[in-house]
Amino acid sequence: MDRAELADFLRRREALQPDDVGLIGGPRRRARGLRREEVAHLAGMSTDYYARLEQQRGPQPSVQMAAALARALRLTLDERDHLFRLLGHSAPERFLRSEHVGPALMRVLDRLDCPALVVSDLGDTLVQNPLAVALLGDQTRFSGLARSAYFRWFTDPAERAHYSEEDHAGQSRIQAAALRAALTADGSHPRAEQIVAELRERSPEFVRVWERHDVARRFEDRKTLVHPELGRIEVDCQVLFTDNQAQALLVLTARPGTESHGKLQLLSVIGNQQFTHGVVSNLNGP
Repeated sequence: MDRAELADFLRRREALQPDDVGLIGGPRRRARGLRREEVAHLAGMSTDYYARLEQQRGPQPSVQMAAALARALRLTLDERDHLFRLLGHSAPERFLRSEHVGPALMRVLDRLDCPALVVSDLGDTLVQNPLAVALLGDQTRFSGLARSAYFRWFTDPAERAHYSEEDHAGQSRIQAAALRAALTADGSHPRAEQIVAELRERSPEFVRVWERHDVARRFEDRKTLVHPELGRIEVDCQVLFTDNQAQALLVLTARPGTESHGKLQLLSVIGNQQFTHGVVSNLNGP
């Protein structure tokens, strides 16, 4: 780990402005660019931890934290690889399924005022904006095969809580069809094959749906989500793929003037804070 070079490289934050990363700058800012606490917030680490890295005295960040720093600083692939090497890690391989979300896609995500997230073609959530976390929970916290939403759908009952029970059968077909499309997207992929093999062992429902041989990537959809406090929220889901279709930006909106639109507006104000019974009752009716 090259502490001195790392400290200098992290000063790249001074070239970024708050609106470059979806933050509100405020009227007076004596420091150039992003503050340390803002970078720490974007990377999901404590301000003290980040400050120690810039002061050449911090511990070596993990590979996962290195990736989070690269996203926070909106690094290109070359810049990300350089950061990994400064941290004493091998740079991730650049194959079709990259975990790195490019700065252009991150800028689009930053500017959206509706729930949005970037997912891989294997169903891994790579990054969410705060509204998506408030609506769906933190989907980046999983590890192993459970990182894939396709895998969780057939193995984790909590994953299905986001949808009403009458939609479960249809969602099962959608999940399996998207997984089959990912399986053959670039010939073969060990992790995709592992997901399929494990689901065959663990889920009779998956076996039944998989044998339909459906293949589909959905570019748009209308769905009803179930929020634990606000109840049913009808959203339109627009999917924008990257050039190699290995990642997709999912944008969730509700029709203006509807009850669902009001609920999304409430989420934007309250976020993950505790909902009061009165607010929820007023939205859901007497």
